[in-house]
Amino acid sequence: MGGVSLALALALTLPVAAQANESEEVKKLQQQVDELTKAVEKIKKTPKVKTKGGGVKIKSNDGDKSFKIGGRFQLDYNRFDGAYNADNDGATGSDLFPRRVRTYVQGKADNWDYKLLLDFSENKGEITLARLRYKGFENGPTIKVGKIREDISLEALTSSKHITAISRPMLSNVMSPYFKYGASAYQYFKNTGLRYAVGAYKGGSFGTNGQDENGDLNLSVTGRLTWSPIHNKGETVHFGAWGSQRDMGGDKLSAKFARGEVRNTNVRLVNYAAGGDTFAVDNMTQFGLEFAGVYGPMSIQAEYAVRDVDAVDSMNDSSFDGYYVTASYFLTGESRVYKKRGVFNSPTPISDNGAWEVYARMSQFDATANNQGTKADVITLGATYYLNKKIKIMANYLISEVGGPGADDLVGEHTDGKAFTARLQYLF
Repeated sequence: MGGVSLALALALTLPVAAQANESEEVKKLQQQVDELTKAVEKIKKTPKVKTKGGGVKIKSNDGDKSFKIGGRFQLDYNRFDGAYNADNDGATGSDLFPRRVRTYVQGKADNWDYKLLLDFSENKGEITLARLRYKGFENGPTIKVGKIREDISLEALTSSKHITAISRPMLSNVMSPYFKYGASAYQYFKNTGLRYAVGAYKGGSFGTNGQDENGDLNLSVTGRLTWSPIHNKGETVHFGAWGSQRDMGGDKLSAKFARGEVRNTNVRLVNYAAGGDTFAVDNMTQFGLEFAGVYGPMSIQAEYAVRDVDAVDSMNDSSFDGYYVTASYFLTGESRVYKKRGVFNSPTPISDNGAWEVYARMSQFDATANNQGTKADVITLGATYYLNKKIKIMANYLISEVGGPGADDLVGEHTDGKAFTARLQYLF
């Protein structure tokens, strides 16, 4: 009887013990699941890090925050003669130099973003750009402040990483001060392709030191309006107009307007004071018109601009103007890439064999007035090989001609010039 009671007790106890053990295992398993879930959620929140191309980009999972480091390196070779080297009797000169060695940091947090661009080329170390930008206005403009690019000239606004030829045309280099401290607002309307930009900037370009005789700031006010009625992939039509009113504070206008589209030459071919003298200026008004069209591998880009000068002595009031036309064709079928801010980017090669682009540009700037100054014409023929998105190799052949009442004073008998330029560009 006692044995039966013991067996019965064991039969009743074993299931309870097994159930207790099972409950403990379930608890442990649930705890492990919870810990794994937390780990997965933590991984999802961990920023994504990319190192493609040598740069570093860190981005939050939701995309609201990011940080990036990168830069560019452009190594140039120039060989030139004639007008470009007139001070050396037109002999052949040459140079090998780093045109741009730039590095940047940029990032964003919610509606704010920033970018700092530093340049270490040609024995200098300077802040090229220092921008803080706010994009939080719903259906409103974007605001940016700092050392920023003035909205002058399609070619001047297009990054040096993406311009067609090695050097920008004379028009852009005469008219644009590029980066200046100030503030601007801009807005793009996707449905219509319209974009406006307006800003106020500290002076300090074209001869003024940025302050008048009383120590007050010289300011410039600049605006640009663009319209792209067609802005599809591989097909673009762009129209633009810009204007700039610039206070010069009675300072003398710099004589050397621009090089003849070759860097580090002996002579700058566009010089309004050649054969005469510089003069003091109260203010300047500049305005320009832009056009660009892309149809598959073909593209054309053109600009015309005028600078009206209000001199301290009205006898020196002057007007200067210039234009350029560039035609480009991709032999491998790519297309120039149009961006909503009214500029162009380089294409990505279609194949692993890279991309080939050929182009030609006709450029002129007339800096003659009051029986002084020069007028320069430059023809550029070029080819670019895009190994990939990061590396490209460029070669240009340039033919220049200098005229005007100041030509003899500037270049003497060497009114013609020829140059060969080449560039290796690497982005990281």
